[in-house]
Amino acid sequence: MTHPKIRVGIIGAGPERSWAARSHVPALQALSDRFELVAVGTSRPESAALAAEQWSVPHAFADARQLAEHPDVDLVTVAVKVPHHLELVETALAAGKHVYCEWPLARTTAEAERLLKAAQAADVRHWVGLQARQSPVVSHAAELIADGYVGRVTSVHVHASRFRGTGVLPSFAAYTLDRANGAGTLEVAGGHTLDVVEALVGPLTQVSSALSLQREEYTLAETGEPVRATSPDVVQIAATATGGAAVSVHLHDGRIHDAGTLIDIAGTEGSLTIASQGQGAPSGVQISELRLLGARGADTGHAELETPAHHRVVPAGVPGVAALGVAQNYARLAADLADGTHTVPGFGEGVRLHRLLDAVRNSAATGTRQSVPATGD
Repeated sequence: MTHPKIRVGIIGAGPERSWAARSHVPALQALSDRFELVAVGTSRPESAALAAEQWSVPHAFADARQLAEHPDVDLVTVAVKVPHHLELVETALAAGKHVYCEWPLARTTAEAERLLKAAQAADVRHWVGLQARQSPVVSHAAELIADGYVGRVTSVHVHASRFRGTGVLPSFAAYTLDRANGAGTLEVAGGHTLDVVEALVGPLTQVSSALSLQREEYTLAETGEPVRATSPDVVQIAATATGGAAVSVHLHDGRIHDAGTLIDIAGTEGSLTIASQGQGAPSGVQISELRLLGARGADTGHAELETPAHHRVVPAGVPGVAALGVAQNYARLAADLADGTHTVPGFGEGVRLHRLLDAVRNSAATGTRQSVPATGD
């Protein structure tokens, strides 16, 4: 059965260094049989017009409400800095449009809960950009675990580090240093990485954690102006998964050499390891090229496992690792709309992940083990 194309408007589609330009636009272009990019929006009319010209998009807006209310737009993608998510997602929901919002869903859990209630009241479909779980390698690993490849999962060890320069940051990234903006190490690296862990071994039910800030001073690359960090850049978590497996997670923003992600899953019958590689590795699991290693029973060592073709649901020509996960999200999103399924995380899953991060913060603040709510409802 042929379905009409889903017409997308992107808020935050800056034509130069934006995340939308790196990922959403090439993802939609690669899925032109299912999607049509019909509108772009930025904060300035001239940049919106430039983006529309660059990508041959018919509509350009500097007003998010006008974009959301345009009759040609079916789905609004919000790909801006986290503090603006609440207002812009609410604008799209008020217009009665489906919404895809980048992760983190909001600055706080209270804001995320507000967006979930608004989406439910609007009776539209909603998704959050937790694309790392859509990686073919992660999907393959989850399938193997579900099929008993490792037996009963007994432990999971995660080491995830990101490169943050040697104390010099571009001005557009400086907002992530401010704890109030909800876009620091715990929220971004933690959210994406913990979502992958839960996609593999099930929800975390108990957490004990410690947060620390190891580099407090940065310098803006463009001006030399000093900037002080308030958001923790090292996260240590000891957790328990639903099936009883012991989980340890170490997150670090600021590693100078060999930054990347390693997720090691051990079980009663074997083990699996997901490892990042390539140029995207220092940016986080959601942007990295990944490989999967496995060993079972009498195997003497890990061997790389080839990912079956059915885990990749987008064309081979998707350019770049950043666009691949987002394209996988969009492809499954289209299927969700057509079939009434829920394979891409929605705002409810986003709220639940925000609550998990709250449990991490509360544990660090009180020195006590914290329970994690089972759902985001």
